[in-house]
Amino acid sequence: MARAEPLARAIFAALGGVVEIGAVRATGTWLLPDVSVGAFLEPRQEDLGRLMEGVRVVGRFSNEVMAIADALGYFRDHEVPAASLLLWSEGITGVPEAPERLEEPELVRRMCRIGADLQVTRLLQALVTAALAAGTGAGEGAVGIAEILRVACGLVEPGGAGVTLRRWPPHVARRPPPRPPAPGVRHTRVGEGRLSGLRRRAGAAPVRGGARGRPGLCLTCVTPGVFSSARLA
Repeated sequence: MARAEPLARAIFAALGGVVEIGAVRATGTWLLPDVSVGAFLEPRQEDLGRLMEGVRVVGRFSNEVMAIADALGYFRDHEVPAASLLLWSEGITGVPEAPERLEEPELVRRMCRIGADLQVTRLLQALVTAALAAGTGAGEGAVGIAEILRVACGLVEPGGAGVTLRRWPPHVARRPPPRPPAPGVRHTRVGEGRLSGLRRRAGAAPVRGGARGRPGLCLTCVTPGVFSSARLA
């Protein structure tokens, strides 16, 4: 389990971003008080089940490792603060002088658009890494990963045809990937003190430093690809 745990956490963290962004988009208002992750997932339990089964097969994860998803709390009802969207979008939009502006609908929309691209990319990278580590066959792994991405794209863009292929400039592709803590995890690593202060104002859990890629932290250390995400037929 020790080897598989950080691989699974990287996958579940990206899926957590997918679910939270999808829940925000599903409101149609871009107003965070309108967001209900529970209401978003309730009619999508079949899709969530397909995702989890796909992850188990691709990564050859044990039941014990898969239970980490429940412990993290991404897939239970919880609030989605602007600070989480900022971190899912990896701070590309920047932090306004007045942090409360992050809750403005236009900024929320931009963070969701960027975050959707990035988290689907993180998901793909994490799945490939887990499949390679588990020795999953190329054919089985490719089919399984493609199906997971199809379902994830449907969640992150409710009612859409998929996540549009977009090319990010090189300086964006090299940005380090911070991660917000899962609702059930008290600490995570954030690289900027200003984001730490923002999370405190948002009422989130305190932030403490940690080693990059340390098991148990919701932090992925793969390098972002030049292409953010692909539309799947």
